[in-house]
Amino acid sequence: MTLQQLKYVLKIVEYRSISQAAKNIYISQPALSNSVNDLEKELGIEIFSRNTKGISLTPEGAEFLSYARQVVEQSDLLEKRYINKEPLRQICSVSTQHYAFAVNAFVNLVKKTGAREYDFTLRETRTYEIIEDVRNLKSEVGVLYINDFNKKVIEKILKENHLKFTPVFTASPHVFISKNNPLSKKKFVTLKDLEEYPFLCFEQGDYNSFYFSEEILSTISRKKVIHVSDRGTLFNLLIGLNGYTLCSGIITSDLNDTQILSLPLKTDSNEDMTVGYITNEQTNLSHYAKLYIEELSKFKI
Repeated sequence: MTLQQLKYVLKIVEYRSISQAAKNIYISQPALSNSVNDLEKELGIEIFSRNTKGISLTPEGAEFLSYARQVVEQSDLLEKRYINKEPLRQICSVSTQHYAFAVNAFVNLVKKTGAREYDFTLRETRTYEIIEDVRNLKSEVGVLYINDFNKKVIEKILKENHLKFTPVFTASPHVFISKNNPLSKKKFVTLKDLEEYPFLCFEQGDYNSFYFSEEILSTISRKKVIHVSDRGTLFNLLIGLNGYTLCSGIITSDLNDTQILSLPLKTDSNEDMTVGYITNEQTNLSHYAKLYIEELSKFKI
């Protein structure tokens, strides 16, 4: 087993294709395939599952990847410290529900990396896809919430896929509205107060289950509903249509529109939401994923 073989495995995971990895590291595809095959034979495991649709990591491969990543990172640090070579391009990927504080944490991560080169990914996406991203190791960290309503369903899916949920904070229900909304002068709002205003929510695509909704109280019938796919559009509609959405209440003023206001939502039942992150139990987190979690954990109610 060589350090180069470990780097080859990381590149294949990065590009999710042997042919694309070979193209980007300037070696032939047969040479790359043979190197990985030799490594698998030496270790007595199958790192990649190969079929007509492409390749994917096996459970053994996912475990191997976590160790390989650490070895390559440590090698990079040694080279940087003692040989004065340029560091390898650092990789970190995060998938999250549409939270501004999750973006803030990512911004802080990038500012603190100190890496000369990096290739980071932040995906604001749907709940089901967050789970799939972490399950398939497309992302190391996924950010979502659990509450009394969706807990059994979400925890069952996470357990079946060897994923772990770690709480960061628990938030009481709030609404985001425009500062020009007639309700903006209130100390809190109720569902009755909101009846005549458009409800804005993030669409969930083919997996549009109440349990995957990013907004609490997803089963309530509303007069006016607008589904959106991105946070920028939602904020524009909050302002332009005096709409509202349900949320954790955290506003990060440096990234959020200054025209958005957060108000407590008073309900008759416990609608608290526990925001946290999911990780894959079959792999160890990279240095930068750990740094991201540190930044994420700084956001408290």
